[in-house]
Amino acid sequence: MQLRILQQNEDKTDKLFQSLDCQTLLQIYDEYYPKTGFNLPWVAYLIIKENQVVGSCSFTSQPNDGKVEIAYWTFQEFEGQGIASFACKELIKITQNTDKKVTVTAKTAPEHNASTRILENNKFIFTEIVQDEEIGDAWLWTLIPEEK
Repeated sequence: MQLRILQQNEDKTDKLFQSLDCQTLLQIYDEYYPKTGFNLPWVAYLIIKENQVVGSCSFTSQPNDGKVEIAYWTFQEFEGQGIASFACKELIKITQNTDKKVTVTAKTAPEHNASTRILENNKFIFTEIVQDEEIGDAWLWTLIPEEK
């Protein structure tokens, strides 16, 4: 598996984007990038496996107050293959390679599920309940800093 930056204004007719999930993803980022900006490396990434887009992952924006939030989405037909776990690890690596002082966070629905297990397996801890515009009450997770 590998990550590829989801560029602004991708060619929607590219064979790589033929799935409905890919078209939905492109539409989301056509609206999202103008709001948040396109600030490398704090952008969205395509998750590619065997020359096929199987999901996406992203930073919800560039770091703010020393924190950055990550998100990931595995397309339904590819769930259960470790794709979201791979994405989570890669976003952590990008953050640590860019600025080790930035704290990585994530939000989930307020219930134990596959996403919370992925975060726990990657050394995130539940921090508090926060408000999220899409979820409403959400669980905020924070990556435990590595020991120096």
